[in-house]
Amino acid sequence: MTIIQILRSSILAGICIGIAGFGYLAEKSIIGAVLFAFGLLTVVHYALKLYTGTAGFIKKGELGQLFLILGGNLIGCLLVALIVRCSPMPLQETAQKILEGRLAVGPLKGGILAIGCGFIMTTAVTFARQGKNLPLLFGVPLFIMCGFPHCVADAFYYMCVPVSFIGSNLVDTLVFYIAIVIGNFIGCNLYRILIKN
Repeated sequence: MTIIQILRSSILAGICIGIAGFGYLAEKSIIGAVLFAFGLLTVVHYALKLYTGTAGFIKKGELGQLFLILGGNLIGCLLVALIVRCSPMPLQETAQKILEGRLAVGPLKGGILAIGCGFIMTTAVTFARQGKNLPLLFGVPLFIMCGFPHCVADAFYYMCVPVSFIGSNLVDTLVFYIAIVIGNFIGCNLYRILIKN
């Protein structure tokens, strides 16, 4: 794939996760967590480029491509986050509560928790590539209910938070975010770290 193709695919993947996150903000319960799976099912069905769906499968020399994918995912999330600001539902307040909870955990613990999400994502995508979508339907609600941060979904939530809150917590948010990106990457590659084949 060319850089433009990767960027287009990753932006669309970000939009899918943003829409799924929109649904979760509207119904922050087990129902919302299950509905969130729509985003990942769409990403896998159309073979879109998502950071956590790619990190466990990249080959040597493709790390730069992974950062391009994450950048595209963030752009897609931003587009949906702008729509959130038009909604009459209290979505921004719900997003702020999520961010407050993340910041209270701190970057070290957040990064460790993010490993769980990465592990679940690589497992679910591995099965989905074989036409078995049930692990996605269970895995997505599982990482949400466990409080395992997903760097693309979290980015969407942060972009929905009122600007005044983000402005006063920008450094802490960035540090936490970097920690979960790294944690997701480690979790996505646990199979490769522990089992060579």
